[in-house]
Amino acid sequence: MRYKRIEELVQELKEKNDVLTLGGGKKAIEKQHQSGKRTARERIEMFLDSGSFEEVDLFVEHRAERFGMKEKAVPADGVVTGFGTVDGRAVFVYSQDFTVMGGSLGEMHAKKICKIMDMALKVGAPIIGINDSGGARIQEGIDSLSGYGQIFWRNTQASGVIPQIAVIAGPCAGGAVYSPALMDFIFMVEGMSKMFVTGPQVVKAATGEEVSAEELGGAATHATRSGVAHFTARNEEECFADLRRLLTYLPSNNAEEPPFVESGDPMDRENRALLEIVSPNPNKPYDMKKVIQEIVDQGSFFEVQKDFARNIIVGFARMGGHVVGVVANQPYHLAGCLDIDSADKASRFIRFCDCFGIPLLTLVDVPGFLPGTNQEFGGIIRHGAKMLYAYSEATVPKITVIVRKAYGGAYLAMCSRDLGADLVLAWPTAEIAVMGAEGAVAIIFRQELEKALDPEVEREKLIDQYRREFYNPYQAAKRGYVDQVIDPVVTRLKVVRALEVFWSKREGRRGKKHGNFPV
Repeated sequence: MRYKRIEELVQELKEKNDVLTLGGGKKAIEKQHQSGKRTARERIEMFLDSGSFEEVDLFVEHRAERFGMKEKAVPADGVVTGFGTVDGRAVFVYSQDFTVMGGSLGEMHAKKICKIMDMALKVGAPIIGINDSGGARIQEGIDSLSGYGQIFWRNTQASGVIPQIAVIAGPCAGGAVYSPALMDFIFMVEGMSKMFVTGPQVVKAATGEEVSAEELGGAATHATRSGVAHFTARNEEECFADLRRLLTYLPSNNAEEPPFVESGDPMDRENRALLEIVSPNPNKPYDMKKVIQEIVDQGSFFEVQKDFARNIIVGFARMGGHVVGVVANQPYHLAGCLDIDSADKASRFIRFCDCFGIPLLTLVDVPGFLPGTNQEFGGIIRHGAKMLYAYSEATVPKITVIVRKAYGGAYLAMCSRDLGADLVLAWPTAEIAVMGAEGAVAIIFRQELEKALDPEVEREKLIDQYRREFYNPYQAAKRGYVDQVIDPVVTRLKVVRALEVFWSKREGRRGKKHGNFPV
């Protein structure tokens, strides 16, 4: 028997690699390109540091035999898996290959994803899933469904341990949507990404509604209406650039500290622009994003879900080089009121930051919860409770700055002292009260107003008196609910100093299996 020379064996290996890395073949790749999409491997190369990708399970094959599958070659079983680096930090990645049976998920396809997720969890590194799939591989029946279940289970086990990020780079329908939904962040590409549980044809058959795939599950829909998408991009290049930027704010796992980046921005830089941005008139709106950009390290604010529930702002920033999670009311939209969507948006973000040791900076200008039957019937009580729970549960450093209005239950929900804020700062413009002055006067002084010779003049007089005596931060400061009343100019300095001190905070919780979060 003649044994092959090592050179021959290596040549065979190279030929096998060349065939398998072509995926569905040149024609399928051309078709992918013609549709404006990159291939699974091109996306990984675009995302990872150049030359860092190490592929795992290239030679995996399906085991299905029915419906013509026994004779069908499915290179790499339709998904590329492996690991590499982003800015020198390890990440694990899987990328579904639409050129191979439409990226459909079968038994071995799922096992490849599960293996790479297990590796990520063992190492303590982020897992990135690039989704471009026609869904479950029907030919493999229940094995496909089992594969999804195994992935969902791992998503849940990894939650709060390593960052999990999904990129929707094509169709993602049916059961496939729930793995991204269980992950921490979802990126979508305009005109390319589609997510829905049931597609347009099923919707029409079941309800008679006619709707396009883009309207039903496109990037704009999920970024503005459903809140499913956290980030959208105009093209794949922008999407992966944003993903790389997001990773610069995140630790690799829950045992690491978030990355420190020296910004060169002095911690004692004064914020004089704030005196022009925020009006003492509580009825005059302003852009809270300008306040955020003024006090954080210059150019460091990275907003999350910017087009959804715009009455609240969430995002990552740096202060003194350290990562913080920012939660802030936005007076430009719904006067900064809290509602169902904003409560969901904030709660999810707060819990993510707490999972990964990212301190929370809360900027408050909130007149209350949004009134109306839509909100009450939609469950604002239940949804608002999520914010109360998320802030109360969080053990990371929590710094609160009351900029202007802080009324009623919404004041409490925005990380008040009673929900565990470690330091509460207030500007002289702060108004901390059960409700607005007009409503308070109407209730407290009802009898006086009824007896007054000129009720309107008396009402204005009482409102002015109430504002002077109670509508200021000093009443709250007298009782210790506010720790410092500060000049807005020194907001940045005060917050950075507080973060440096409270960084070493250690706070335990009662031993229990887990709480019952009001979902």
